[in-house]
Amino acid sequence: MEEPDASVPALEPFRVEQAPPTIYYVPDFISKEEEEYLLRQVFNAPKPKWTQLSGRKLQNWGGLPHPRGMVPERLPPWLQRYVDKVSDLSLFGGLPANHVLVNQYLPGEGIMPHEDGPLYYPTVSTISLGSHTVLEFYEPRHPEDDAPTEQPRPLPRPIASLLLEPRSLLVLRGRAYTRLLHGIAATRVDVLEATSLPCNAAACPSALPGARLDRSTRVSLTIRRVPRVLRTSLLLSK
Repeated sequence: MEEPDASVPALEPFRVEQAPPTIYYVPDFISKEEEEYLLRQVFNAPKPKWTQLSGRKLQNWGGLPHPRGMVPERLPPWLQRYVDKVSDLSLFGGLPANHVLVNQYLPGEGIMPHEDGPLYYPTVSTISLGSHTVLEFYEPRHPEDDAPTEQPRPLPRPIASLLLEPRSLLVLRGRAYTRLLHGIAATRVDVLEATSLPCNAAACPSALPGARLDRSTRVSLTIRRVPRVLRTSLLLSK
């Protein structure tokens, strides 16, 4: 898919200049009351809506993305409201977001470095609820990285990190989306070293040198657009 213009005029005041291009971080994108409302809705979802994975559990809303196309499902009103709020920023080529992945991370849980892949429009937006986390960025692996060696290979080191505080919005576009991997270390405490503060530290009140930030249960709303959608009328006619 052709990469969009990475800039988002509505978000330019929130661009993280010290980070790989293009990253926007919006503190207090939603209010405390909205955060509490969303958390209630997430945890009131029917138990079958949850899928347990290694290191986290999730809910899938809007349909199941597939290379042949996603069969769209109507989003619940409590979620559609915030999908609309994100879509109004014109992140997805003038079209609305249509898919939400709700992730729950307990203290000590994380996700391996990964990319979001070609099923989505090349922009990802995430609202954080309940707790902070630290998102780390890595250069992609190459085939030679996996070749057998006599000495164990050192773990890859992140090239940048972001502190995501509760109620914030994160937007990744450009190289930050199309090339770099991103992940969350499985830890219970994030220690902010004075010599390597997160790229967006200036926008985060808790990003103080030497701070020890205890994680609690975090819920993230990952809001994206799946471009390839199957028309339900076509499915019904088969």
